[in-house]
Amino acid sequence: MIGRMRDSRSLVVVAAVLIVLAALPAQKLLTAETLANLARVGELALSPDGKHLLYTVRTPDLAANRSKAVVWGLALAPGAKPQPVGDGSSPVWLPSSQGFAFVAKEGVQTRPLYDGPQMQVTVPGGVQNLAWSPAGDRFAYTQSVVIEAPVTSAHEDLPKANARAYDDLMVRHWDTWGDGSYSHLFVAPFGSASGTTVRDLMAGERVHTPLPPFGGGEQIAWSPDGQELCYTARRVDNPEASTDSSLWTVPVGGGKAKNLTPGMPGYDQDPVYSPDGKWIAFGSMARPGFEADKLRLMLHERATGKNTELLPSFDASVHEVHWTADSQRLFFTVETEGTTQVFTTSLIEPKAVAVTKGRHAFTGLQVSGDGQTLYALKTTMERAAEVVRIEAKTGTVTALTDCNGAQFGELSPPVIDGEWFAASDGKQIHAWIVKPPGFDPTKKYPFILYCQGGPQSMVGQSFSFRWNFHLMAAKGYVVAAVNRRGLPGFGQAWNDQISRDWGGQAMQDLLSVCDAMQQRPYIDKARSAAVGASFGGYTVYWLMGNAGDRFAAMIAHCGVFNLESMYLATEELFFVDWDLGGPFWRSPETAELYRRFSPHRYVQNWQTPLLVIHGEKDFRVPYDQGLQAFTAAQLHGVTSRLLMFPDEGHWVMQAQNGVLWQREFFAWLDRFCGDKAKK
Repeated sequence: MIGRMRDSRSLVVVAAVLIVLAALPAQKLLTAETLANLARVGELALSPDGKHLLYTVRTPDLAANRSKAVVWGLALAPGAKPQPVGDGSSPVWLPSSQGFAFVAKEGVQTRPLYDGPQMQVTVPGGVQNLAWSPAGDRFAYTQSVVIEAPVTSAHEDLPKANARAYDDLMVRHWDTWGDGSYSHLFVAPFGSASGTTVRDLMAGERVHTPLPPFGGGEQIAWSPDGQELCYTARRVDNPEASTDSSLWTVPVGGGKAKNLTPGMPGYDQDPVYSPDGKWIAFGSMARPGFEADKLRLMLHERATGKNTELLPSFDASVHEVHWTADSQRLFFTVETEGTTQVFTTSLIEPKAVAVTKGRHAFTGLQVSGDGQTLYALKTTMERAAEVVRIEAKTGTVTALTDCNGAQFGELSPPVIDGEWFAASDGKQIHAWIVKPPGFDPTKKYPFILYCQGGPQSMVGQSFSFRWNFHLMAAKGYVVAAVNRRGLPGFGQAWNDQISRDWGGQAMQDLLSVCDAMQQRPYIDKARSAAVGASFGGYTVYWLMGNAGDRFAAMIAHCGVFNLESMYLATEELFFVDWDLGGPFWRSPETAELYRRFSPHRYVQNWQTPLLVIHGEKDFRVPYDQGLQAFTAAQLHGVTSRLLMFPDEGHWVMQAQNGVLWQREFFAWLDRFCGDKAKK
């Protein structure tokens, strides 16, 4: 009797729960359209007094195929709510913390924090990388300046002629043909300095600052006394073959630039003056020609000119360095085991100490003067970036914004775990395993092996608007995102092992994880796919000819297919010189490496359906690589499709192109790995 009563109560409870669940709104899944319309939060700027924070929110307009950036302000006080303060980007604070500036359509706008006049500074030619002087009387910025006249200017009698002419190898870069223009550093007056003139501090030079295409405002810094600027530039005769960038200082009134890092042949970048003016912290790579070397934390002593590595035994790259107000401590971010964490060190006891931990990535770091409170953008594979506060003593993280909260609040999230797998050489491989929302281990799921690009680029806690693991899981796929050999975050030796071994251990790492995943009872081995971009695209082409029958579908985006033709058509030759050993005619050994590792040598083994995606403006991996792969597949009788974007480069950047990309991507996967493809 007692037992029966307990059973009846259980039935009542279950029925009540079912009624409540039925009344709740059904959880939605992430879609390509939802992904495309998410707000993008970025560009943090903490006021000098630590009481206010600026950031930008970029809102896409899918129908118009564009986006709009708005600057927001947040008072860092209990109960304060963010407020929009102007349409624009790149916010910076004026030295007094009483006002701020940002880049607007007409130039530069300044606004008071409280009451007072607004100012508009019109800058013909536009403003990039805005930075205000410590005294508040000037601002620095970069702008594109034409140094070399086009070849058509010498033929005025041919007004409809359209041609380019070049006398050196850097004829194009990433997605842009050289047009004779260079990004230069300018200083402009403001307020009491209105009698001075705008000055190009690099006038007449065929030199860029910041370094294209990825360099930004972090490569330029004002000295605390406002008398000089330090910037990153590469003054070499062969920029296509060299990574030898240096730190240069120049007086704000103009004059000869001084090299602070002579005899240091790798990348030197990202200068940060200490508040007391004694030091400049910066990042430096030791090995020339290697773009993915360890980025060492260096100190330049201004009085003596001496450069010293602060953390020589720290086996990781250091990014986003910030000083505390007393010039005794530094904070920075570090990639580690598939996450990006905040670390700190002091000058007195130089030892890297972790401030944060957990499955996330922190970027856009801002540090209060006393070093007690930090602000950053927090990103995970499930959620796009939002602004957070971090307590330096405890690592406690508190969310300050929730710009996409309404959208994500309706979504059922994926299941994400970091796992370790045995490699063929006995080492351990880290991978993120992403499972569909509502994952049921008793069911069978299709499987995606995600092949990372770079090649030296960690699979971390990023929220990509293209290769989005949340979206892949929402479509019903289990994803293995593998931190194979050749990626940072696992020690420099692990990172280095990819160079001159593209088709070697890194491929075995991927196959080891693939084989282990395909043995799991919840994976439908017959519905497996391999996907990737750039080096990940190379990987897909390599696996097409060397992975047997493991996969039912493949997708390669902007991948390298033919190593020999790639060498002669790419632009930054230092990359292929380091990673492939130089031109294929250099030696019999180098020629053999090209032969052994080039995917086009294994087309006779191709059998898996292949989707090839490429951008016509991709000059890093020129689009003929995609055409060659598609031609090879078609001639070999392999089911294949070519998706070409005429106005995109290495990445798909335009909103509607992005949605089309997602639709074609998943249509191909579903055709061969979806529910209808079950055998």
